Amino acid sequence: MDQKRDRGKRGYHHGNLREALLFAAIGLIADKGLQGFTFADAARAAGVSPAAPYRHFADRDALLAEIARYGFERFADQLEAAWDRGQPSPFAALEAVGQAYLTFAREERPLFSAMFQAGLPDEPGLRASADRAFAVLQSACQALAETLPAAKRPPVRMMSYHVWALSHGVVELFNDPTSRRAPMEASELLESGILIYLRGLGLIPDL
Repeated sequence: MDQKRDRGKRGYHHGNLREALLFAAIGLIADKGLQGFTFADAARAAGVSPAAPYRHFADRDALLAEIARYGFERFADQLEAAWDRGQPSPFAALEAVGQAYLTFAREERPLFSAMFQAGLPDEPGLRASADRAFAVLQSACQALAETLPAAKRPPVRMMSYHVWALSHGVVELFNDPTSRRAPMEASELLESGILIYLRGLGLIPDL
């Protein structure tokens, strides 16, 4: 028996088929892109029969949704670590969150693609994981907003979406090989964009 296929079957008997398919598909996305493989390709890469994945996933989209959910969980972990409960200051911690966003997009491109480019339907598990990542931005924006008098605080949810859009826009600009890149590093562009935005809200004094 083929050793790769044998490993896949042993993994299934030990309850690892779901994980094997997940990481096989992530590898395929890295090599071929989101649209470059089939459900059968994922089974083959995991070393199992074409029918085996149906024990865990209804179809290819269900597998992609699990990859996206897994990605958002990892994403949230990294954003939470960067936020570090607002230490050493809310502004510095928000900058760290922005840089963590860029780092994740650069180092976890297969996951990032599944999370934001797969066109997956909204479903509870995926939404919960995405909301957990967004909640980190909300916490950061809430902490910054609270440095202002109550009457002058910007709406936190709106502010969170603005920071998310800035971060995601920089990622897309630098990940698109056809775009004209800014004459600076992605990290510098995001840092300056957030600085200008927060200064406009009165959260950072003019120099």
